[in-house]
Amino acid sequence: MKDITALLISYSNQAALHKAVNSLEAISPRLESTIVLRKPNVAFHKGLNQIKVLESNDLGQTLNRIIPTISSSYVLFLQETDYLSPTINMDALQLHHPKTILGSFYYNRDLKIQRPLLVSKEFLNKHRFLSSHQLPFEEALFPSWLSTIEPSLTSFKENLVRQSRKNSSSHIMEKQKIIQKYQLNKVEVDHPSLSVLITNYNMGEYVETAVVSCLLQSEQVEQLLIIDDGSTDSSYTQLQQWEEGTRIRVFHKKNEGKAKALNDLLPYVTSDFILELDADDWLDPDAVSAIKKRLVGLPKDVSVLYGNFRKWKQSEGDVLYKRVMKGHAIKGRADLLSYRFPLGPRIYRTSILQQQGGFPVIEFEKGRLYEDVSVLNRLIKTSRFSYQDFTVYNIREHTESITKSHSSKWNDFLKTLD
Repeated sequence: MKDITALLISYSNQAALHKAVNSLEAISPRLESTIVLRKPNVAFHKGLNQIKVLESNDLGQTLNRIIPTISSSYVLFLQETDYLSPTINMDALQLHHPKTILGSFYYNRDLKIQRPLLVSKEFLNKHRFLSSHQLPFEEALFPSWLSTIEPSLTSFKENLVRQSRKNSSSHIMEKQKIIQKYQLNKVEVDHPSLSVLITNYNMGEYVETAVVSCLLQSEQVEQLLIIDDGSTDSSYTQLQQWEEGTRIRVFHKKNEGKAKALNDLLPYVTSDFILELDADDWLDPDAVSAIKKRLVGLPKDVSVLYGNFRKWKQSEGDVLYKRVMKGHAIKGRADLLSYRFPLGPRIYRTSILQQQGGFPVIEFEKGRLYEDVSVLNRLIKTSRFSYQDFTVYNIREHTESITKSHSSKWNDFLKTLD
Protein backbone atom coordinates (compact mmCIF):
# COMPACT_ATOMS: atom_id res chain seq x y z
CA MET A 1 0.00 0.00 0.00
CA LYS A 2 1.48 3.32 -1.10
CA ASP A 3 0.73 5.51 1.89
CA ILE A 4 3.81 7.80 2.21
CA THR A 5 4.74 11.07 0.49
CA ALA A 6 8.39 12.03 1.00
CA LEU A 7 9.28 15.71 1.34
CA LEU A 8 12.97 16.52 0.80
CA ILE A 9 13.68 19.93 2.25
CA SER A 10 16.51 22.50 2.19
CA TYR A 11 19.10 20.48 0.31
CA SER A 12 21.82 22.79 -0.97
CA ASN A 13 24.11 20.02 -2.27
CA GLN A 14 23.10 17.93 -5.28
CA ALA A 15 25.06 14.86 -4.16
CA ALA A 16 23.33 14.92 -0.77
CA LEU A 17 19.95 15.27 -2.44
CA HIS A 18 20.57 12.31 -4.74
CA LYS A 19 21.72 10.21 -1.79
CA ALA A 20 18.44 11.03 -0.04
CA VAL A 21 16.41 10.17 -3.15
CA ASN A 22 18.23 6.86 -3.57
CA SER A 23 17.69 5.96 0.08
CA LEU A 24 13.94 6.07 -0.50
CA GLU A 25 14.23 2.85 -2.55
CA ALA A 26 14.15 0.98 0.76
CA ILE A 27 10.51 2.03 1.25
CA SER A 28 9.44 2.08 -2.40
CA PRO A 29 6.46 -0.29 -1.85
CA ARG A 30 4.96 2.39 0.43
CA LEU A 31 6.18 5.47 -1.43
CA GLU A 32 3.42 7.26 -3.32
CA SER A 33 5.43 10.29 -4.41
CA THR A 34 8.47 12.46 -3.66
CA ILE A 35 8.55 16.26 -3.54
CA VAL A 36 11.68 18.40 -3.32
CA LEU A 37 11.36 21.86 -1.78
CA ARG A 38 14.22 24.15 -2.76
CA LYS A 39 15.07 27.81 -2.41
CA PRO A 40 14.73 29.86 -5.61
CA ASN A 41 18.50 30.29 -5.93
CA VAL A 42 19.25 26.56 -5.64
CA ALA A 43 18.85 24.59 -8.88
CA PHE A 44 18.78 20.81 -9.24
CA HIS A 45 18.20 19.21 -12.63
CA LYS A 46 20.00 15.94 -13.23
CA GLY A 47 18.29 12.75 -12.13
CA LEU A 48 15.11 14.36 -10.82
CA ASN A 49 12.92 13.86 -13.87
CA GLN A 50 10.35 11.77 -12.00
CA ILE A 51 10.28 14.00 -8.92
CA LYS A 52 8.24 17.12 -8.34
CA VAL A 53 10.42 20.15 -7.48
CA LEU A 54 8.86 23.23 -5.85
CA GLU A 55 10.40 26.56 -4.95
CA SER A 56 9.97 27.91 -1.44
CA ASN A 57 10.85 31.32 -0.04
CA ASP A 58 9.00 30.59 3.20
CA LEU A 59 9.24 26.93 4.19
CA GLY A 60 6.52 27.00 6.83
CA GLN A 61 3.98 28.69 4.58
CA THR A 62 4.85 26.34 1.70
CA LEU A 63 4.34 23.25 3.86
CA ASN A 64 1.02 24.58 5.14
CA ARG A 65 -0.07 25.10 1.54
CA ILE A 66 0.97 21.79 0.00
CA ILE A 67 0.28 19.31 2.82
CA PRO A 68 -3.54 19.54 2.40
CA THR A 69 -3.07 18.59 -1.27
CA ILE A 70 -1.22 15.37 -0.42
CA SER A 71 -3.39 12.26 -0.78
CA SER A 72 -1.23 9.80 1.18
CA SER A 73 -1.83 9.00 4.86
CA TYR A 74 1.69 9.90 5.98
CA VAL A 75 4.38 12.46 5.21
CA LEU A 76 8.06 11.59 5.55
CA PHE A 77 10.46 14.49 6.11
CA LEU A 78 14.13 14.45 5.14
CA GLN A 79 16.12 17.69 5.36
CA GLU A 80 19.49 19.27 4.57
CA THR A 81 21.77 16.21 4.33
CA ASP A 82 19.48 13.48 5.71
CA TYR A 83 19.07 10.10 4.09
CA LEU A 84 17.32 6.96 5.30
CA SER A 85 19.60 4.50 7.05
CA PRO A 86 20.63 1.54 4.84
CA THR A 87 19.42 -0.77 7.63
CA ILE A 88 15.91 0.69 7.73
CA ASN A 89 12.94 -1.48 6.90
CA MET A 90 9.31 -0.67 6.32
CA ASP A 91 8.28 -2.18 9.65
CA ALA A 92 10.27 0.55 11.42
CA LEU A 93 8.05 3.21 9.86
CA GLN A 94 4.93 2.44 11.84
CA LEU A 95 2.74 4.67 13.99
CA HIS A 96 0.61 2.93 16.58
CA HIS A 97 -2.33 4.73 18.19
CA PRO A 98 -2.19 7.25 19.82
CA LYS A 99 1.21 8.12 18.31
CA THR A 100 0.99 10.49 15.35
CA ILE A 101 4.69 11.41 14.99
CA LEU A 102 7.67 9.12 14.54
CA GLY A 103 10.87 11.04 15.14
CA SER A 104 14.57 10.55 14.54
CA PHE A 105 17.71 12.14 15.95
CA TYR A 106 20.38 14.39 14.49
CA TYR A 107 23.79 14.34 16.17
CA ASN A 108 26.48 16.98 15.89
CA ARG A 109 29.36 16.84 18.37
CA ASP A 110 27.69 16.70 21.80
CA LEU A 111 24.28 17.87 20.53
CA LYS A 112 21.32 15.54 20.06
CA ILE A 113 18.41 17.14 18.23
CA GLN A 114 14.98 15.63 17.69
CA ARG A 115 13.47 15.74 14.23
CA PRO A 116 10.08 14.60 12.90
CA LEU A 117 10.47 11.81 10.34
CA LEU A 118 7.06 10.26 9.70
CA VAL A 119 3.91 12.22 10.56
CA SER A 120 0.24 11.54 10.06
CA LYS A 121 -1.04 13.80 7.30
CA GLU A 122 -4.30 14.31 9.21
CA PHE A 123 -2.30 15.56 12.20
CA LEU A 124 -0.27 17.94 10.01
CA ASN A 125 -3.48 19.47 8.69
CA LYS A 126 -4.45 20.40 12.27
CA HIS A 127 -1.01 21.47 13.53
CA ARG A 128 0.41 23.99 11.12
CA PHE A 129 3.96 25.30 10.89
CA LEU A 130 5.15 28.79 11.74
CA SER A 131 6.19 31.19 8.99
CA SER A 132 9.81 32.20 8.46
CA HIS A 133 9.21 35.74 9.77
CA GLN A 134 8.01 34.22 13.07
CA LEU A 135 11.26 32.33 13.71
CA PRO A 136 14.85 33.51 14.16
CA PHE A 137 16.11 31.21 11.40
CA GLU A 138 14.71 28.51 9.12
CA GLU A 139 16.49 25.67 10.95
CA ALA A 140 14.19 26.30 13.94
CA LEU A 141 11.05 25.36 11.97
CA PHE A 142 10.70 21.68 12.86
CA PRO A 143 12.14 21.85 16.42
CA SER A 144 9.81 24.75 17.32
CA TRP A 145 6.86 22.83 15.86
CA LEU A 146 7.75 19.71 17.85
CA SER A 147 7.92 21.79 21.04
CA THR A 148 4.18 22.52 20.73
CA ILE A 149 3.20 18.84 20.45
CA GLU A 150 2.02 16.79 23.41
CA PRO A 151 4.85 14.28 24.18
CA SER A 152 2.40 11.37 24.40
CA LEU A 153 1.79 11.74 20.66
CA THR A 154 5.44 11.30 19.68
CA SER A 155 7.81 8.36 19.46
CA PHE A 156 11.54 8.67 18.75
CA LYS A 157 13.80 5.92 17.45
CA GLU A 158 17.53 5.71 16.86
CA ASN A 159 19.25 4.73 13.58
CA LEU A 160 16.45 5.65 11.20
CA VAL A 161 18.24 8.55 9.53
CA ARG A 162 21.85 9.43 8.78
CA GLN A 163 23.56 12.52 7.42
CA SER A 164 25.89 12.55 4.44
CA ARG A 165 27.91 15.36 6.02
CA LYS A 166 27.73 17.65 9.04
CA ASN A 167 28.60 21.30 9.41
CA SER A 168 30.26 22.07 12.74
CA SER A 169 31.11 25.73 12.15
CA SER A 170 30.58 28.09 15.09
CA HIS A 171 27.69 29.71 13.21
CA ILE A 172 25.83 26.41 12.76
CA MET A 173 26.66 25.09 16.22
CA GLU A 174 25.30 28.23 17.89
CA LYS A 175 22.02 27.84 16.03
CA GLN A 176 21.83 24.18 17.01
CA LYS A 177 22.47 24.97 20.68
CA ILE A 178 19.39 27.19 20.60
CA ILE A 179 17.42 24.60 18.62
CA GLN A 180 18.18 21.94 21.23
CA LYS A 181 16.47 24.09 23.86
CA TYR A 182 13.10 23.60 22.16
CA GLN A 183 13.26 20.04 23.51
CA LEU A 184 13.13 21.11 27.16
CA ASN A 185 10.15 19.86 29.13
CA LYS A 186 7.42 22.39 29.82
CA VAL A 187 7.39 23.33 33.50
CA GLU A 188 5.31 25.29 35.99
CA VAL A 189 7.33 26.37 39.02
CA ASP A 190 6.66 28.69 41.94
CA HIS A 191 9.08 31.39 40.79
CA PRO A 192 8.76 35.19 40.97
CA SER A 193 6.37 36.41 38.30
CA LEU A 194 7.69 37.94 35.08
CA SER A 195 6.19 40.02 32.28
CA VAL A 196 7.72 40.76 28.89
CA LEU A 197 7.26 44.24 27.41
CA ILE A 198 7.71 44.79 23.66
CA THR A 199 7.47 48.18 21.94
CA ASN A 200 7.22 48.15 18.16
CA TYR A 201 7.81 50.80 15.53
CA ASN A 202 7.94 49.64 11.90
CA MET A 203 9.53 46.27 12.71
CA GLY A 204 7.08 44.19 10.69
CA GLU A 205 9.89 42.07 9.32
CA TYR A 206 11.07 40.99 12.78
CA VAL A 207 8.52 41.65 15.53
CA GLU A 208 6.65 38.35 15.19
CA THR A 209 9.92 36.52 15.85
CA ALA A 210 10.14 38.41 19.15
CA VAL A 211 6.53 37.59 20.04
CA VAL A 212 6.75 33.90 19.13
CA SER A 213 10.00 33.51 21.06
CA CYS A 214 8.06 34.52 24.18
CA LEU A 215 5.35 31.95 23.51
CA LEU A 216 7.64 28.96 22.83
CA GLN A 217 9.13 29.03 26.32
CA SER A 218 9.70 26.01 28.55
CA GLU A 219 8.31 28.13 31.40
CA GLN A 220 5.71 30.74 30.54
CA VAL A 221 5.64 34.43 31.42
CA GLU A 222 2.67 35.75 33.35
CA GLN A 223 2.11 38.58 30.88
CA LEU A 224 3.19 39.54 27.37
CA LEU A 225 2.40 43.22 26.80
CA ILE A 226 3.01 44.65 23.33
CA ILE A 227 2.52 48.23 22.20
CA ASP A 228 2.75 49.58 18.68
CA ASP A 229 4.18 53.10 18.67
CA GLY A 230 2.38 54.49 15.61
CA SER A 231 3.92 52.21 12.98
CA THR A 232 3.45 53.11 9.33
CA ASP A 233 4.13 49.59 8.05
CA SER A 234 1.90 46.51 8.51
CA SER A 235 3.34 45.50 11.87
CA TYR A 236 0.37 46.59 14.00
CA THR A 237 -1.95 44.47 11.88
CA GLN A 238 0.46 41.54 12.29
CA LEU A 239 0.51 42.00 16.05
CA GLN A 240 -3.26 42.08 16.43
CA GLN A 241 -3.49 38.35 15.65
CA TRP A 242 -1.70 37.59 18.95
CA GLU A 243 -4.11 39.57 21.16
CA GLU A 244 -6.02 37.25 23.49
CA GLY A 245 -7.29 39.70 26.08
CA THR A 246 -5.71 38.35 29.27
CA ARG A 247 -2.12 37.10 29.28
CA ILE A 248 -1.23 38.57 25.86
CA ARG A 249 -2.33 42.14 25.18
CA VAL A 250 -1.62 44.37 22.20
CA PHE A 251 -1.94 48.16 22.39
CA HIS A 252 -1.61 50.95 19.85
CA LYS A 253 -0.71 54.63 20.21
CA LYS A 254 0.56 57.55 18.18
CA ASN A 255 4.29 57.73 17.66
CA GLU A 256 5.99 59.38 20.64
CA GLY A 257 9.08 57.24 21.17
CA LYS A 258 10.00 54.12 23.07
CA ALA A 259 10.23 55.60 26.58
CA LYS A 260 6.69 56.97 26.41
CA ALA A 261 5.42 53.68 24.96
CA LEU A 262 6.99 51.66 27.79
CA ASN A 263 5.48 54.00 30.34
CA ASP A 264 2.07 53.48 28.77
CA LEU A 265 2.43 49.73 29.42
CA LEU A 266 3.55 50.02 33.05
CA PRO A 267 0.04 50.47 34.57
CA TYR A 268 -0.95 47.09 33.12
CA VAL A 269 1.97 45.19 34.67
CA THR A 270 1.00 42.89 37.55
CA SER A 271 4.22 40.85 37.81
CA ASP A 272 7.16 41.13 40.20
CA PHE A 273 9.65 41.72 37.38
CA ILE A 274 9.72 43.05 33.82
CA LEU A 275 11.84 41.87 30.91
CA GLU A 276 12.22 44.43 28.14
CA LEU A 277 12.48 42.76 24.71
CA ASP A 278 13.26 44.84 21.63
CA ALA A 279 11.00 44.18 18.66
CA ASP A 280 13.90 43.05 16.46
CA ASP A 281 15.48 40.71 19.05
CA TRP A 282 14.40 37.31 20.37
CA LEU A 283 14.70 34.99 23.37
CA ASP A 284 16.10 31.48 23.70
CA PRO A 285 13.37 28.89 24.47
CA ASP A 286 14.65 28.57 28.07
CA ALA A 287 15.02 32.32 28.69
CA VAL A 288 12.08 32.68 31.07
CA SER A 289 13.11 29.65 33.11
CA ALA A 290 16.74 30.80 33.30
CA ILE A 291 15.71 34.32 34.33
CA LYS A 292 13.14 33.25 36.92
CA LYS A 293 15.62 30.91 38.62
CA ARG A 294 17.97 33.87 39.05
CA LEU A 295 15.22 36.06 40.46
CA VAL A 296 14.70 33.69 43.39
CA GLY A 297 16.42 35.22 46.40
CA LEU A 298 17.51 38.36 44.55
CA PRO A 299 18.18 41.02 47.23
CA LYS A 300 15.32 43.50 47.61
CA ASP A 301 17.52 46.51 46.80
CA VAL A 302 18.50 45.10 43.38
CA SER A 303 16.47 46.87 40.71
CA VAL A 304 18.04 45.32 37.59
CA LEU A 305 19.20 41.80 36.76
CA TYR A 306 21.24 41.36 33.57
CA GLY A 307 23.60 38.92 31.89
CA ASN A 308 25.14 38.33 28.45
CA PHE A 309 23.68 38.38 24.95
CA ARG A 310 24.41 36.85 21.57
CA LYS A 311 24.95 39.14 18.65
CA TRP A 312 23.70 38.19 15.17
CA LYS A 313 24.02 40.05 11.86
CA GLN A 314 20.99 40.05 9.61
CA SER A 315 21.72 39.05 6.04
CA GLU A 316 19.34 38.30 3.20
CA GLY A 317 17.09 35.51 4.44
CA ASP A 318 19.23 34.49 7.42
CA VAL A 319 21.06 35.67 10.51
CA LEU A 320 24.81 35.13 10.93
CA TYR A 321 26.20 34.44 14.39
CA LYS A 322 28.89 36.88 15.48
CA ARG A 323 29.73 36.30 19.15
CA VAL A 324 28.53 36.30 22.74
CA MET A 325 28.91 39.68 24.41
CA LYS A 326 29.84 39.02 28.03
CA GLY A 327 28.53 41.38 30.65
CA HIS A 328 30.31 42.50 33.80
CA ALA A 329 29.41 43.96 37.18
CA ILE A 330 28.23 47.56 37.41
CA LYS A 331 28.86 49.02 40.86
CA GLY A 332 28.04 52.65 40.28
CA ARG A 333 27.25 55.41 37.81
CA ALA A 334 30.81 55.59 36.46
CA ASP A 335 30.72 51.86 35.64
CA LEU A 336 27.33 52.30 34.01
CA LEU A 337 28.30 55.14 31.67
CA SER A 338 31.52 53.40 30.63
CA TYR A 339 29.67 50.13 29.96
CA ARG A 340 29.75 48.71 26.45
CA PHE A 341 26.02 49.00 25.75
CA PRO A 342 23.47 47.61 25.31
CA LEU A 343 23.07 45.95 28.67
CA GLY A 344 21.04 42.82 28.23
CA PRO A 345 18.85 41.19 28.94
CA ARG A 346 17.39 43.93 31.13
CA ILE A 347 15.10 42.61 33.86
CA TYR A 348 13.64 45.32 36.08
CA ARG A 349 12.07 44.94 39.52
CA THR A 350 8.60 46.34 38.88
CA SER A 351 8.11 48.02 42.26
CA ILE A 352 11.36 50.00 42.11
CA LEU A 353 10.85 50.97 38.46
CA GLN A 354 7.37 52.28 39.26
CA GLN A 355 8.57 54.08 42.40
CA GLN A 356 11.20 55.88 40.30
CA GLY A 357 8.61 57.06 37.79
CA GLY A 358 9.22 54.54 35.02
CA PHE A 359 11.25 55.38 31.93
CA PRO A 360 12.48 59.00 31.74
CA VAL A 361 11.19 60.93 28.72
CA ILE A 362 14.09 63.36 28.40
CA GLU A 363 14.48 66.41 26.17
CA PHE A 364 17.29 64.83 24.13
CA GLU A 365 15.71 63.58 20.88
CA LYS A 366 12.37 63.79 22.76
CA GLY A 367 13.18 60.55 24.57
CA ARG A 368 13.40 58.52 21.37
CA LEU A 369 17.01 57.41 21.86
CA TYR A 370 18.96 55.67 24.64
CA GLU A 371 15.88 55.19 26.83
CA ASP A 372 17.61 52.14 28.35
CA VAL A 373 20.57 54.22 29.52
CA SER A 374 18.27 56.97 30.83
CA VAL A 375 16.33 54.61 33.07
CA LEU A 376 19.46 52.76 34.22
CA ASN A 377 21.08 56.09 35.07
CA ARG A 378 18.05 56.92 37.23
CA LEU A 379 17.90 53.53 38.97
CA ILE A 380 21.63 53.23 39.79
CA LYS A 381 21.37 56.27 42.07
CA THR A 382 19.11 54.56 44.60
CA SER A 383 19.48 50.80 44.00
CA ARG A 384 21.90 48.08 42.93
CA PHE A 385 22.29 46.06 39.73
CA SER A 386 23.09 42.34 39.62
CA TYR A 387 25.14 40.77 36.82
CA GLN A 388 24.90 36.98 36.43
CA ASP A 389 26.66 34.91 33.81
CA PHE A 390 23.91 33.53 31.56
CA THR A 391 23.04 33.91 27.86
CA VAL A 392 19.43 33.72 26.69
CA TYR A 393 18.95 37.01 24.80
CA ASN A 394 19.68 37.49 21.08
CA ILE A 395 20.36 40.87 19.47
CA ARG A 396 19.90 41.31 15.74
CA GLU A 397 22.08 43.85 13.91
CA HIS A 398 20.39 45.20 10.80
CA THR A 399 20.28 48.35 8.70
CA GLU A 400 17.05 49.64 10.29
CA SER A 401 18.39 49.45 13.85
CA ILE A 402 17.77 52.78 15.63
CA THR A 403 20.80 52.51 17.92
CA LYS A 404 23.07 51.56 15.05
CA SER A 405 21.95 54.46 12.89
CA HIS A 406 22.33 57.03 15.70
CA SER A 407 25.54 55.89 17.40
CA SER A 408 27.19 59.23 16.54
CA LYS A 409 24.81 61.00 18.96
CA TRP A 410 26.05 59.10 22.01
CA ASN A 411 28.44 61.80 23.26
CA ASP A 412 25.78 64.48 22.88
CA PHE A 413 23.38 62.32 24.88
CA LEU A 414 25.85 61.83 27.74
CA LYS A 415 26.08 65.60 28.21
CA THR A 416 22.35 65.73 29.00
CA LEU A 417 22.41 63.19 31.85
CA ASP A 418 22.21 64.53 35.40
